[in-house]
Amino acid sequence: MTVPPTIFIVDDDSSVRRSLVRLVQSHGRQVREYPSAEAFLQQHDPGQPGCLVLDLSMPGLDGLSLQRELDAARISLPIIFITGHGSIPSSVQAMKAGAIDFLTKPVGQDALMRAIDAALEKDRLARQNHAEISGIEARLATLTPREREVLAYVVAGKVNKQIAASLGTVEKTIKVHRSRLMQKLGITSVAQLVKLAGRVGIVGPP
Repeated sequence: MTVPPTIFIVDDDSSVRRSLVRLVQSHGRQVREYPSAEAFLQQHDPGQPGCLVLDLSMPGLDGLSLQRELDAARISLPIIFITGHGSIPSSVQAMKAGAIDFLTKPVGQDALMRAIDAALEKDRLARQNHAEISGIEARLATLTPREREVLAYVVAGKVNKQIAASLGTVEKTIKVHRSRLMQKLGITSVAQLVKLAGRVGIVGPP
């Protein structure tokens, strides 16, 4: 069952938070609000899809600092910065670190919703990619050490005879290993194998 995305709003100004919450809810989006970056970090579940609408200037941990904290924790939640005191250096720094957008208060409804839609799509694709990679890694984990070796040589473009010579065995044995690893991975062609291996960084034998 798909979990609906949540828009996380972090701003120390309660009137701004209320305004943003009403705006986002009026577009049918699920919202959670936080008065500080620290409160968000304490309560956030990385498994919850969504995006972050984040004030740049706050007492304590500011927006850019929270962005760095999330990056250090490998939490790739898309961020939309909002600020009434923005500067060009701050916006450049935020965008270079992966922010979706940098909006100035008072935030325009259309601009904010466009940014939120873009952020949610980025989050959806990232989570989909992560799930696909996890699935590939789970299938690779079912291979024997020898099957992993054969896979690496096949990905490097080696034929059975070459692989057999490299591994000190006979061609017939390599054919068996290839057949078994293809079956375990649920693929039927070398092209599929190369694509699958590339997704997890396998490009040839070590």
